[in-house]
Amino acid sequence: MILVTGATGTIGTEVVRILAERGERVRAMTRNPEGASLPAEVVRGDFDDRDSLDAAVAGADAVLLLDAPGPWIERHDLAMLDAVRAHGVGRVVKVSAIGTGENTELRTSAWHLPGERALQAGGTAWTILRPSSFATNTLHWAPTIRAGQPVANLTRGGAQGVIDPRDVAEVAATALRTPGHAGRTYTLTGPELLSTPDQVAILSKALGRPVEIVDVPLETAKEQMIAAGRDPEFAEGAMRGQRFIAEGGNARLTDDVAVVLGRRARTYAVWAADHRAAFD
Repeated sequence: MILVTGATGTIGTEVVRILAERGERVRAMTRNPEGASLPAEVVRGDFDDRDSLDAAVAGADAVLLLDAPGPWIERHDLAMLDAVRAHGVGRVVKVSAIGTGENTELRTSAWHLPGERALQAGGTAWTILRPSSFATNTLHWAPTIRAGQPVANLTRGGAQGVIDPRDVAEVAATALRTPGHAGRTYTLTGPELLSTPDQVAILSKALGRPVEIVDVPLETAKEQMIAAGRDPEFAEGAMRGQRFIAEGGNARLTDDVAVVLGRRARTYAVWAADHRAAFD
């Protein structure tokens, strides 16, 4: 049986669906099981409630360790890995983030690195997935585009290997259920480097109408975040990430999706066509 944490999120929902379609017994962990509709045994689990983790992990052969982004990831990872060891789970696949351990100035690196290290040292067969920027991140442009307003560009011409989350989910499902992935760290990217202007142009083509874009200075964006109620430290960390991208720090492509799945990663254009309705 495979336990999927974060089972109602973008990646988790898709992993549950893939595993169920492939005949696996799946247990889906969520803090609010009453509202979940998944092809799995749905159980309550809270990373800050050890009893709930023990109940969720009991009887599992493998675990997908997946959490919403934030500074709580270290605490949550360590709590789940402690439960994993206590119950003798044989395999753990952790969804981390691109660049973890390589640039400690980035918030995501600091969030994920302790969990990665604990997993590698824990004695359980492990696989780590480090995906690049999700195509679904651009869904937050949808209200702006529907209103006919320009998309804000904080990263100038900085490009990233934007990846379709469906590919991340399929890699995770494959690593959970097939041999040959233990001790491997996969950096998952799409097949092409894309800047914000590139993605806007692709969306414009998919929608069949112009989509405008406007450059926004990082200091202006930070001030807007703070004015909207964000903590100044959080806003500064967010701007460090945007600056890193703008300066080419995340301009990386790999063929790891193809290595695992035996096919090329989906393009952003495919994702945009499939999600056109969100922007109409």
